[in-house]
Amino acid sequence: MMSLILVAVAAYLIGSLSFAVVVSRLMGLPDPRTFGSKNPGATNILRGGSRWGAAWVLLGDTFKGWFAVWFTAAVALPLGALPQSLAAASLAVFIGHGYPIFFGFKGGKGVATALGVLLALNPVLGLCTSIVWVSVMAVTRISSLSALCASVAAPLLGLLFLQDGLLRLTVLGMAVILLAHHHSNIRKLLNGEETIFRKKTQ
Repeated sequence: MMSLILVAVAAYLIGSLSFAVVVSRLMGLPDPRTFGSKNPGATNILRGGSRWGAAWVLLGDTFKGWFAVWFTAAVALPLGALPQSLAAASLAVFIGHGYPIFFGFKGGKGVATALGVLLALNPVLGLCTSIVWVSVMAVTRISSLSALCASVAAPLLGLLFLQDGLLRLTVLGMAVILLAHHHSNIRKLLNGEETIFRKKTQ
C-alpha cells in the first residue's frame, strides 16, 4: 500500500511541473495564465504567437505524462510496487497537471499529458488517439473540438488496446475529467464562438 501511495505522490509532483509557465519564463514570453484562455498549455502559447514555445510545451507536457507511467512500469513494478501502481501513476500525473501544487493548483486542461500517458500505456493507443486529434484539427482548425473528439475516442480505443480493466477505467476517468475541463469550450462551440486557428497567408 505504501508503494502505491509513493508512486501516486511522485507522479503527481511530476505532473505539477507546468511546462507552459517554465518555457514562457525561459523564453521571455508572457505568462500564459494572463492572456487568451489563461490556460497554461501549448495551445495558449501558440495563441500568444510563439510556435517554438508551443512546441516545447507540447513536448514537455507529453513527456512528463509518458515518463511517470514508463518509470512506474520499468522501475517501480520490478521493485515490488503493486500492479495498481500503473493506474495510480497514470491518473496522478494527469491530475498533477490540472491541479499543480507548485502553481496554486491552477493548471492546464491536460490534453498533452493525457497523450503521454496513453503512449506509455500502449503506443498504438496513443498513436490512434493522436490521429483522431490531428484529423479533426486539420478539418475544423478548432483545437478544443479536436481535444473533445480525442477524449471521447480514447476510452473506446482503450477497449481495443488495453487488456487491464483498471487501466481502461483510468483512461475513461481521464476522458471524463478532460471533458469537464473543456466545459467553457463546449459552451462556446454550441454558441459558435470558439476560436478557429486560421492558416496564415503570404
